[in-house]
Amino acid sequence: MKDWKKLTSNQRIERVQQALHENVNFMHDISLGYPASKLDGKVFYDDAPFLKDAPVLMTYVANPNHIGCHTTGTSETAFKGTQEMEREVLDIVAVDIFKSAKKQYDGYIATGGTEANIQALWIYRNFFQNTQQAKLAEIMIVASEDTHYSIAKGANLLSLDLMKVEVDFETRRILDNELETLLCKAIADGKKYFIVVANMGTTMFGSVDNPDTYTQLLEKYNVPYKLHIDAAYGGFVYPFIAPDSTLDFANKKVSSITIDAHKMLQAPYGTGIFLCRKNLIENVLTKEAEYVEGMDLTLCGSRSGANAIAAWMILTTYGENGWFEKVKILQLRTDWICKQLDALGIAYFREPYMNIVTIKAAYIPTEIAHKYDLVPQKHNADNQWYKIVLMEHVEVDSLHHLIEDLKKLILI
Repeated sequence: MKDWKKLTSNQRIERVQQALHENVNFMHDISLGYPASKLDGKVFYDDAPFLKDAPVLMTYVANPNHIGCHTTGTSETAFKGTQEMEREVLDIVAVDIFKSAKKQYDGYIATGGTEANIQALWIYRNFFQNTQQAKLAEIMIVASEDTHYSIAKGANLLSLDLMKVEVDFETRRILDNELETLLCKAIADGKKYFIVVANMGTTMFGSVDNPDTYTQLLEKYNVPYKLHIDAAYGGFVYPFIAPDSTLDFANKKVSSITIDAHKMLQAPYGTGIFLCRKNLIENVLTKEAEYVEGMDLTLCGSRSGANAIAAWMILTTYGENGWFEKVKILQLRTDWICKQLDALGIAYFREPYMNIVTIKAAYIPTEIAHKYDLVPQKHNADNQWYKIVLMEHVEVDSLHHLIEDLKKLILI
């Protein structure tokens, strides 16, 4: 790892203070043209003594706006200090975790995985229109039926057709024959360009797609495509413990990646990450944003710099080795509950190297699901699965209580 280092508490505080010092200070600087200020002092006490030891809260009060994309071109100089810290976060994630070459990616801290996924679809729709003069009706999104609903939302917003590929009920693997049948039909119907979404940890199952399933078939039929990886859930788990993963920028076929910091990284909600290779993000330049210094290449526009600082604080608190240790502990807890379920003969799905266990609903009475707040696949009578997500707060003691309740039902 090149950029990911563990820092002391004092080092983290000093770094944030330095960044805020480089930003505009709405309390003291003459800054007449910004439609923004620090947070309202009557509500958010900017002189509270505890702020000096709380870098993230300090940043929220200062209220930096990270509008635009800070990995290319210029940006609003009023917030250059915290923008640099956002770039530090992106370097850790893009280069150290997802194996991009230095300065060979673009990206930004988005509002979440939904925005980041739609950002990718938007870029590739425009890319095909700009470079191939593609018509909307000629572009299609391809994804598995387990893919996050943000892809369907993006398809609707961008007026693109979405091909959902069936997966095997037990293994959650894409059905190759079904994919080929649907692809052939799409080509026959006039589809010429494809935006592929492969999953690194689906929301319900934690299942991980093999990107070759898509790319080999698309290349067989000689059709242009762009490959996006939705690692919103798995991005801070799977790369650390999965051997030989091809879901990163070392795979030349991968063009972009979504990661959520507000899931496994435990950053505040509203903290997602979008990354793509160089020379792609320019396809969504909003030329009308002339008052913004630099280029606005993002879907959301204005966004809080404090979320970037929160992600930076977490990453530099753990460092590479500390984060690996945290993920391994979650993997051990996942192994533990799987062994207990195996002993009870309870059927479930678990993707190796992920920390989600999804149990068949037939084994989970409604009262147990409610008691332990298990999440159903569907909130109706057709539900077939309940999931357990092994987050940090889900300790073996809590899992033990669930197993004991399930044992009582089996004995009855």
